[in-house]
Amino acid sequence: MKTKAAVLWEVGADWSVEEVELDDPKAGEVRVKLASSGLCHSDEHLVTGDLPAPIPIVGGHEGAGIVEAVGPGVTTLKEGDHVVLGFIPSCGRCAACSTGHQNLCDLGALILSGEELAGGQRITARGQGIGTMCCLGTFSPYVVVHEASAIKVPDYIPLEKASLVGCGVTTGVGSAIYSGGVKAGDTVVIVGCGGIGSNAIQGARIAGAAQIVAVDPVQFKLDQAKLFGATHFASSLEEALPLVQDITWGQKANVAIITTGVGTGDLIAPSLDLVGKNGRVVVTAISPWLQMDVKMSMLDLTLYQKEVKGSLFGSGNPRYDIPRLLQWYMNGQLKLDELVTRTYSLDNINQGYQDMRDGINVRGLILFD
Repeated sequence: MKTKAAVLWEVGADWSVEEVELDDPKAGEVRVKLASSGLCHSDEHLVTGDLPAPIPIVGGHEGAGIVEAVGPGVTTLKEGDHVVLGFIPSCGRCAACSTGHQNLCDLGALILSGEELAGGQRITARGQGIGTMCCLGTFSPYVVVHEASAIKVPDYIPLEKASLVGCGVTTGVGSAIYSGGVKAGDTVVIVGCGGIGSNAIQGARIAGAAQIVAVDPVQFKLDQAKLFGATHFASSLEEALPLVQDITWGQKANVAIITTGVGTGDLIAPSLDLVGKNGRVVVTAISPWLQMDVKMSMLDLTLYQKEVKGSLFGSGNPRYDIPRLLQWYMNGQLKLDELVTRTYSLDNINQGYQDMRDGINVRGLILFD
C-alpha cells in the first residue's frame, strides 16, 4: 500500500515527509494504523549521528494504534486489537526474557540494524528499501511490525496518549523505580527534565521519594517538573550540590538519574558527588556511540560504596509495564496529558524537533487522522 513517512536520507538533514510503499505483513507480522507517535530525542540522535543506524531510515519508535491486518502464524493479536508498540521487542523465549529482563531481549540486537525482525525491509522509497527505527518506524500513519513489538491494551485506553508509554514514559518511570531502586523517604536528583526526566520524576514520586530535585538549565522545564512531583529545583549540577547537602543535612541523595538530551562523560563525576554513602547514579541518557571517556573519582566510588548503573527502557518489561503504566494513568497516578506540550501533523515533524531543540517542549506528539 502507498502511505506517507518521514525519512532521514542523510545525517544532519531534515526529515523528508514523502510517499512510500509499505509491504503487506509477512509471517509473524501485523499492520497497524497508528493514532499517534511521540517525538522522542532518540530519533534526534539519528539526525546528529550519535546513534549508528543505517541511513536512509524511517524514524519513530513511540506509537499506538489498531491492528488492521495480520500475517501468517500470528497467535497473539487479531484485527481490531488496540496495541502499543514497544521499541524493545520481547520474544518471551530467550534467556533475558525468560529471566524477567524483556528489555534485554535477544531481538533487541536488531533495532538499529535497518532490518525487520522477520528479515528484510518492508518500506520502499525512491526505488530502494528503507529501514525503520527500532523495527517500528512510527513516523508514518501505517506500520508493519512483528508481533513481538506489539503489546495489546484495552480498547478504552486513549491511543493518542498511549504511544508515549512505548518508550519515554516507561523508560523514565523505570529508571527511578527499577534501575534506581527508589524507596519511600529517599532523596532523588533528576539531571535533565525533558521527556525522560519528567517521567523519572514521576517514578520517584510514585515510589514515595520525600525530596525530588530537578536539575535543568531551562526554566520552562523546571516549571513543568513541579507538575510531575519535583520538590526542589536547580539550573546546574554545581547549583544542585549545596542544595542537596542542605536538604539532606549533609547526607546527600540516595539516587541521581542522568536523563539529559545527550549523555557525556563529564556528567558522571558531579552526579556521583550528589549521592551519599551507598548512593546510586543511573545513566539513562543516550551518549554518542564514540563517547568513551568518563571522569569520576574511583576512590570515592570504593570508599563510599557508590554505584554507576546503566538503564535501558528503565530496566522494565514491556509486556508487563506498558499495560501497568496505562492502568496507573487511568487511575490518576501517572500523568500523561500534562506531558504533551504541543501536537503536530506528520508534515510538521521538523518544527516539532526544532521546538524540542529550543527547549519549549516536554514532549511533542504527532497525531494521525
